[in-house]
Amino acid sequence: MDTLRRFEGQVAIVTGAGRGIGRAIAVRFAREGARVACVSRTETNARKVADEINSVRAAAAQAYAVNVADHDAVQKTGAEILAQFGRVDVLVNNAGMTRDALAMRMPVDDWDAVINTNLRGAFSFTQSIIRAMVKQRSGRIINISSVIGLMGNAGQTNYAASKAGLIGFTKALARELAARNITVNAVAPGFVLTDMTAGLSDEVKGVIQSKIPIGRTGTPEEIAAAVSFLASAEAGYITGQVLCVDGGIVM
Repeated sequence: MDTLRRFEGQVAIVTGAGRGIGRAIAVRFAREGARVACVSRTETNARKVADEINSVRAAAAQAYAVNVADHDAVQKTGAEILAQFGRVDVLVNNAGMTRDALAMRMPVDDWDAVINTNLRGAFSFTQSIIRAMVKQRSGRIINISSVIGLMGNAGQTNYAASKAGLIGFTKALARELAARNITVNAVAPGFVLTDMTAGLSDEVKGVIQSKIPIGRTGTPEEIAAAVSFLASAEAGYITGQVLCVDGGIVM
């Protein structure tokens, strides 16, 4: 385990923690001393990551299964996490999905599914714990956006809209909560190798990589490092910002 314990005594919620970037974020927080609520749509994925964390540090993580698009279910899960852990210091709204199609052919159900998961889900989880953060007069909220929310991408109007919406949500919420010592920021990953991108052909991956100034794809751990910084005391004077972790693709 890392000897850095800057989140000792703190509680972090990570949505979409069952795999990829969310898993890396949950593991990073636990490594740095936090207790972690690992939230995933499926019990199996949430439990797998919580068990991975607990195998290294006993009782450091708990699994929660909820569909973040279900507002009422999220309110219950947030209340359950608060009851179990007693506080929440960090919320990472990472849960996300894609359902790609050109706008002229996109089924409205695919539009709604992506918006409800990626954008409404962040609002719902934030609302479930925000009163607790306000009461304790401290907290960090970090929303995982995407460079697609900044630059767009053909065939992803729903995803781009949801991720751009997260940026607006971040900035407005930051203004609402700054006086309560709660910071709200967004991280916009570029092309990161995860389960979500693993299905792309080598040709497509090569085209994408050729557009990245640094010349390589990112890793989930690099996104987790940025999130960890924004959640730390060192970032206490940073709020309402979007940190691109993208190899320079949108500079």
